[in-house]
Amino acid sequence: MSSPLLVMTVFGTRPDAVKMAPVVLELQRYAPQVQVQIVVTGQHREMLDQVLQVFRITPHHDLRIMQHGQTLTQVTVRVLEGLDTLLQAQKPHVLLAQGDTTTTFVAALAAFYHQVAFGHVEAGLRTGHKYNPFPEEMNRRLAGAIADFHFAPTPRARDNLLREGVAPERVWVTGNTGIDALLMVAQQPCEVNDPLLRQAMESPLRLVLLTAHRRENWGEPLRRICLAARRLVERFDDTLVVFPMHRNPLVRQTATEVLGDAPRVVLTEPPDYAPFVQLMRRATLILTDSGGVQEEAPSLGKPVLVLRETTERPEGVE
Repeated sequence: MSSPLLVMTVFGTRPDAVKMAPVVLELQRYAPQVQVQIVVTGQHREMLDQVLQVFRITPHHDLRIMQHGQTLTQVTVRVLEGLDTLLQAQKPHVLLAQGDTTTTFVAALAAFYHQVAFGHVEAGLRTGHKYNPFPEEMNRRLAGAIADFHFAPTPRARDNLLREGVAPERVWVTGNTGIDALLMVAQQPCEVNDPLLRQAMESPLRLVLLTAHRRENWGEPLRRICLAARRLVERFDDTLVVFPMHRNPLVRQTATEVLGDAPRVVLTEPPDYAPFVQLMRRATLILTDSGGVQEEAPSLGKPVLVLRETTERPEGVE
């Protein structure tokens, strides 16, 4: 009997986990011919755990890299050292990572150093601007330069890869795994435990959902976003804004300073993935700088305003 194909999946953030969950669950269906090892870096530890619980995924390895206030360089070094040890011990046949996080770029680099085939999920997204978004644009370009297998979510993403010289036989248009995850969760009943969030969702007012966390929006851009949200509720008495604040202290400080005393603005902790899906379903309008939410909102039939200068997902705004 031949030995099983060992596939190692690596992810670090909540969006990573959401988009990799359907891939992991599908791979597990092929056991024992395929053996899946799940590695988490803990880049966004608490938010990552929420998603793993929803999809009942238990990691085999946890690199535990999360430290308060760490730089991109420190994240890169810790992930690379952790994966170096793990790849040396486990010797997988294929390593899979998705998207544009630092974890994804470093996973590709570690696979290259160990001469392990690398598959890039959500391949081919591009803004064409080196520093926007930063560091995501170069993370995905560098991961793509290393990748042996490119799983593009759309024909446009495939075309981007072909223009960059990737061989057509190395590219597969798979659709968006994040939407697969969304549809898996959207119809499931879930309990909203946060009383502020539950009260907002039960309100008869028009609900505007705001999410903002990207590095390029830290500081003055986020302040302007929050001021716009404040003007929105001051102008329209029938409107309520819900802002689940990212755990980044810079995001929380700006949101609290500008919106803390605003009428009909609810600042909440980040809800678990399933309640967040229900929150999107309840919203009248979604304002976001999140790539994942930008994809999910239209799939739920919700209008979305993208709070960014550029986007690697132009299909939704054309």
